Amino acid sequence: MPKAIELKGVSWRRGESLILEDINWTVEEGQHWAILGLNGSGKSSILNIISGYMWPTTGEVSVLGHKFGTIDLRELRKSIGWVSSSLQEKIRPNEQALEIVVSGRHASIGLYAEIEQADREKAETLMSDLGCAHLIGRTYQTCSQGEKQKLLIARALMASPKLLILDEASNGLDFISREALLQSIDALAARPDAPTLLLVTHHTEEISPVFCHSLLIRRGQIFASGTSKDVLNNEDLSEFFEMPVGVEWRAGRAWLSVR
Repeated sequence: MPKAIELKGVSWRRGESLILEDINWTVEEGQHWAILGLNGSGKSSILNIISGYMWPTTGEVSVLGHKFGTIDLRELRKSIGWVSSSLQEKIRPNEQALEIVVSGRHASIGLYAEIEQADREKAETLMSDLGCAHLIGRTYQTCSQGEKQKLLIARALMASPKLLILDEASNGLDFISREALLQSIDALAARPDAPTLLLVTHHTEEISPVFCHSLLIRRGQIFASGTSKDVLNNEDLSEFFEMPVGVEWRAGRAWLSVR
């Protein structure tokens, strides 16, 4: 099966500090992975290397079948979508929801040309699929946090990426908004043309069943990787968080409590 991501012996230093150490990780095309780790664990560094914004100090990187050093990374990034809460800060408050989604077609912040009919139809379809078609005609500033995240996901999908990174997409959402967003992500993953998805999170309960593989990162190293059912268990997570925790599986999701 073709590989969406392959990291071999990847390490990265910043000055004298070793941020990532000996990362070996493979993601098959069509697999959806959750990446779990505390702040400062190295999650963002891995994402930046995968997206070609950082070059590893040692090791080999291949993304979407292309080995780094043999491809123009600017072209590769056109096949990678990245949704993060930090992107919200760059959107103009008075920008129209539909324009925000269409801007993903041009990888721009803001739209500076008339919307072509084909782009309009694709944007409207994506918004409908993600449950935010009701936002057409609304401005960004009138949308809730959850609605803004759905718009940014639709925006990322306008370019038909082969790899989509959801970087703490539920950050700052209340319980109801979070569940609505997770349902939209599940629906996206079920599409026959869905990209390979990476969900970055601090919370195991956000890892829905579609993310059947999980990668646990701690202090710049891979603590565990494999199927979510195998990795997200009492013993491993207690060692991972360095405190006793219990895991209760409900509706295919792992809910944690301190023991």
